[in-house]
Amino acid sequence: MARPVTLFTGQWADLPFEDACKLVSSMGYDGMELCTWGDHLDVFKAVEDAEYLKYKKDTLAKYSLRCFAISCHLAGQCVGDLWDERLDGFAPADLAGNPEGIRNWAIEQCKQTARAAKAMGVKVVTGFMGSPIWKYWYSFPQTTEQMVEDGFNKIAELWNPIFDVFDEMGVRFALEVHPTEIAFDYWSTKKLFEVFKNRPTLGLNFDPSHLLWNMMDPAVFARDFADKIYHVHMKDVKINLDGRNGILGSHLTFGDTRRGWNFVSLGHGNVDFDAIIRELNQVGYNGPLSVEWEDSGMERVFGATEACDFVRKMNFSASNVAFDSALEVK
Repeated sequence: MARPVTLFTGQWADLPFEDACKLVSSMGYDGMELCTWGDHLDVFKAVEDAEYLKYKKDTLAKYSLRCFAISCHLAGQCVGDLWDERLDGFAPADLAGNPEGIRNWAIEQCKQTARAAKAMGVKVVTGFMGSPIWKYWYSFPQTTEQMVEDGFNKIAELWNPIFDVFDEMGVRFALEVHPTEIAFDYWSTKKLFEVFKNRPTLGLNFDPSHLLWNMMDPAVFARDFADKIYHVHMKDVKINLDGRNGILGSHLTFGDTRRGWNFVSLGHGNVDFDAIIRELNQVGYNGPLSVEWEDSGMERVFGATEACDFVRKMNFSASNVAFDSALEVK
């Protein structure tokens, strides 16, 4: 299949950019979904410094790689979230403890990511949007319908001006449906698109792992939101509901086998990737399959190399003939 197999570099941002390129190439990937933290992509330099932009493009080419998407997950989270001290780690250190400063920085960072994407020749930015109402997901103390409406409207108020810049640049935004986001399951995703009046700028970075541990069928989700899938994350999750473990995680760190679920390297969990590939084939998705490698119980180079091989084996095309067409007597 011609779909490129890429690696999301967010979990590899501890590596300098060229070191990451060299490693990703050696593991067999076609390209990268570049994060905008660490040394991987400074979106302001990418727009304002021609030599910096040339270095990024030349380095990718040196290792026979392409950039197929750019991630603004961390800045995007800071746009829509209610501040607490955890957000300080996603923003510049001098903004720590400054909710308004962090949000203003994040808004400009997301706008600049759209401009950087255009400069890099990239058509999709992946990311989060945050949520001012995530803490209301369990309605106690009681959550009113108006509080929920106000939360969705606040996200529209914050993000529509950002999307105006995306439109100017000819770039689309692919939201990863995820806990702590304004869209975290099927019905909140449907509502989000309605609130944005189905604005074409906003689509999905389809990630099956978060759907599965929430007891949804990722293949059904992909089928119903097919026209909104702008990018795909390949990530697996292992469900371990043994009568003691619950799906809320019990405040146990990732990798702890007492958890009700853990992210695992591709092929080691419960995601039905065969069903997902068939749905993507049916809707004609030809974009990248981007490995988001997360497994606290496995050495990451071994795991990401194995994951690349796994995706290539699963990356089959739709048939152009009916399997029983040769059974007809001519």
